[in-house]
Amino acid sequence: MSDPESAIPPKATRTPPRLNPVRVPVPEAPVRERIVDFREVLHGYSKEEAVLEAQRCIQCRRPWCVEACPISQDCREYIRLIAARDFDGAARVTIRENPLANCLSRVCYHYCEEACVVKKKGVPIAIRQLKRAALEFGRDVAYVPSRPKHQRVAVVGAGPAGIMMAWELGVRGYSVTVIEEQPQVGGLMETIPAYRMTDRDLEADRARFRDLDVTFVEGVKAGRQLSLEQLKAEGYQAVFLGIGTSLHRTLQIPGEGLPGVLPALGFLRRVRRGEAVPLGRRILVVGGGDVAMDSVRTALRLSSGGSVTLVYRRGREEMPADPDEIREAEAEGITFLFHRAPVRIEGSERVTGLTVHSVEFGPADPAGRRELLPVAGSETTLPCDTVIVAVGQKADLEGWDAGLGLHLTPQGWPEGPNPGFATAVEGVFAAGGRSVVYAMGSAMEAAQAIDAYLARRRGEAPYASRPDPLGGSEPFHLAAGYTAPIRVR
Repeated sequence: MSDPESAIPPKATRTPPRLNPVRVPVPEAPVRERIVDFREVLHGYSKEEAVLEAQRCIQCRRPWCVEACPISQDCREYIRLIAARDFDGAARVTIRENPLANCLSRVCYHYCEEACVVKKKGVPIAIRQLKRAALEFGRDVAYVPSRPKHQRVAVVGAGPAGIMMAWELGVRGYSVTVIEEQPQVGGLMETIPAYRMTDRDLEADRARFRDLDVTFVEGVKAGRQLSLEQLKAEGYQAVFLGIGTSLHRTLQIPGEGLPGVLPALGFLRRVRRGEAVPLGRRILVVGGGDVAMDSVRTALRLSSGGSVTLVYRRGREEMPADPDEIREAEAEGITFLFHRAPVRIEGSERVTGLTVHSVEFGPADPAGRRELLPVAGSETTLPCDTVIVAVGQKADLEGWDAGLGLHLTPQGWPEGPNPGFATAVEGVFAAGGRSVVYAMGSAMEAAQAIDAYLARRRGEAPYASRPDPLGGSEPFHLAAGYTAPIRVR
């Protein structure tokens, strides 16, 4: 008699795809050619290169890449479609979940790649580059609004958070007015140098809004020229503050008012607008974040062969800037001077030098960040004729009442302290983020809260999820296998 267990067929086993650890190289402009102007540094894949890179993706059952994305973009799906040569489908997936898809395909921090399983064995999938390929080779489409809600929302600030909010509410059928202080839309994206992202990228994203009831009003500072009371009197039933961090922080050292000392944000914005910005031949940039990296690389391109040095009080491993930006700056010949803290700026009629002292690590603070202590007798003066200050930003809260109860994050942007980023004033919400895509993610969460608030006012149930912004019947849903978000706030 045969053993009954021998008649039971063995369980089918899933054979994982073969992991290829080697990335298809991302085309990059030669250093000697790119440092003389503002032409693009990173180029896009060809169709064949994109397909080969997409085919490296092992299509994990749990979409780690999606969980790491602050807006939960289903990158696993658009990669799958590219691997199958369906660029139209890949573009549709990308645009369906991301109103700044063109911009993010150039400047996103690609947190998705940090979470990519392939990184454990080699180089992660070039997810950001594949997003770009989907948009370049796939068919573009415009957004479709839902049934009009006949309710108006004011959005203050046309940066990433404000644009995301306008899109989220626009596809839900709300009438949205975005009020921007600057003469152009983009917020701090307007300070990103053209070798990384151009105005054409933002214009391509904005063009998809054409059928939504979204109006952009530029050159008006809400809070000062338009108060909260005025906005409500004009019929806006909800207000979102995407103020961001438009003001630069100072070094607060002697000599900072000398000619030749430039705040980084103003410097980058003027260059982006094509204005002439006179620089010297020996340029120092103080700071270690992304604005500092944009500043040193921009200054290099304007210096006509001058010397550009970045001065940072901590070490390379502590720099908050994007590692890709650091690598590209090093390749371009930027000098890095670490563990130096500014003491004073020298000069009388114009800056002539920056005096710094060396610093060393002391005890850790309550947050675990180690205190910096000056090294005795280490002062030295670095000769220079230009100092660009890039030591952080802060929010411009002029005109906004303290009664809103806004919470300022450690990075400086204001947000509502209550669930859904609601402030202490009914119908007013505020949010932001530490990068373009994180600001968008916060606005996505706030939009759900605003939709629920306005639905209650009209006596209806809010959307359970965002409707398909391309007019389909399926609302937004998380990728199959999604368990929990991976966030670094």
